[in-house]
Amino acid sequence: MPKPLSTHAPAKVNLTLHVLGRRPDGYHELESLVAFAGTGDTLRLEPGSSLALTVDGPTAAAAGAGPDNLVLRAARLLAARVDGLRVGAFHLTKRLPVAAGIGGGSSDAAAALRLLAELNGLPVTDPSVLEAARLTGADVPVCLDPRARMMRGAGERVGPTLNLPPLHAILVNPRVSVETPAVFKALGLAPGQNLTGAAHPVVDGEGLGDFLAELASARNDLEPAARALHPLIGTTLALMRGTSGCRVARMSGSGATVFGLYEGAADAQRAAEALRDARPEWWVEATELR
Repeated sequence: MPKPLSTHAPAKVNLTLHVLGRRPDGYHELESLVAFAGTGDTLRLEPGSSLALTVDGPTAAAAGAGPDNLVLRAARLLAARVDGLRVGAFHLTKRLPVAAGIGGGSSDAAAALRLLAELNGLPVTDPSVLEAARLTGADVPVCLDPRARMMRGAGERVGPTLNLPPLHAILVNPRVSVETPAVFKALGLAPGQNLTGAAHPVVDGEGLGDFLAELASARNDLEPAARALHPLIGTTLALMRGTSGCRVARMSGSGATVFGLYEGAADAQRAAEALRDARPEWWVEATELR
């Protein structure tokens, strides 16, 4: 019997999220610089005769272990495309907040595909793995190989790995769950309508100071809509921007998690401690992005 397999499912952080417009098919055309955090969930696979899932951890209740969990959805989609796929029982330790704009479920699904690919001797670039990722969810393809890169379209176009400087960050979620469709609806774009705005900056291969300056000129176009729906996002951003050494503060994805970037790990740690003291009920993590 093969040994159990395990992998990390890191938080996905949208450092930028430019909405270029809404396509005639109804999907929104995006351009987003994505990085991945040291903090995340853990997924384990015990090879066996059938698919199963158990979940524990601080946010297990919100994630659920039912058939709609993205881990099982991704596994079923891959099994439908690979004859005789070897499967097993997954165990997910869930630490990331759910419906939080940091791709927790998508990262878990990508982790499931990585583990099944490893068990079956498939590369993660196998067309069946890529197709299963795409069909599971828009953010799953970029999470298959969790390293900084650009994602475009509705998430289906994933660029090459980018050479970003070490990014010391804090992630803060004010315990607000945000439904992504509601945020896009509040954005109010009709099919075929475009948004105007500055082009996305070039961010590869720069030193930290230049990178942070370029990043500050970018934006998250979903942030105003999300803040209108959930004003606590604005409160969180204001508190983060008030911490010492914060160079960039922005919402990730469709929210409600926001991130702050700092020039040093000590600055990020002090900011995290200050926010925990101010709002002990919030989820606050100091981490490094890559």
